Amino acid sequence: MPNEPVRHPVFARLYARLGASAERNGVGAHRRSLLTGLSGSVIEVGAGSGLNFSHYPAAVTHVVAVEPEPHLRSLAEQAATAAPLPITIADGIAEQLPAADHQFDAVVATLMLCSVRDPAAALREMHRVLRPGGELRFMEHVRAESPGLRRIQRLADATCWPRCFGGCHASRDPLAAIAAAGFRVGEVTTFRLPETPVPWPTSPHARGIATRA
Repeated sequence: MPNEPVRHPVFARLYARLGASAERNGVGAHRRSLLTGLSGSVIEVGAGSGLNFSHYPAAVTHVVAVEPEPHLRSLAEQAATAAPLPITIADGIAEQLPAADHQFDAVVATLMLCSVRDPAAALREMHRVLRPGGELRFMEHVRAESPGLRRIQRLADATCWPRCFGGCHASRDPLAAIAAAGFRVGEVTTFRLPETPVPWPTSPHARGIATRA
């Protein structure tokens, strides 16, 4: 059920360690590019351990960072104390955001649509809390273009992948879901992470900006 607690105590600790390493090996540059040009009030959905916090530009006045997993939320609280702007950490799920209609100038979602229980409901909530003309800044791993890797993604989702990786689903199509939620998807940059000779099921990534009508 959507209101059940989100707890992945083992994966959360692994994710925090891997995230810090990935930040130094290219992911940080993608986060910085994604957040460049943001201003005003921002809600970050699925903030994890707070790896985006150091990349917010000075024109952002306040961030509400929503994270349901207790260990990651604790790390985000620590990261917020060192951030160069005011950040409020909130306990909540993407499908029921603790915010009013049209409250924010921008929504940030990075590497979280794969693991929410109901991506469509989460995106409806992002649409709801965003002011008309506001932006959704997103970075997610995406459905593969090649038929072979798509088959591997579906196989991973049907077996152990979600259980081992905190509810992550490799074969979801976040770009289609964002458009279906009523956003206008603009230019999208695609890339692969990690850059290994043999791709992981979650190697294909995309980052971009979508606008609320």
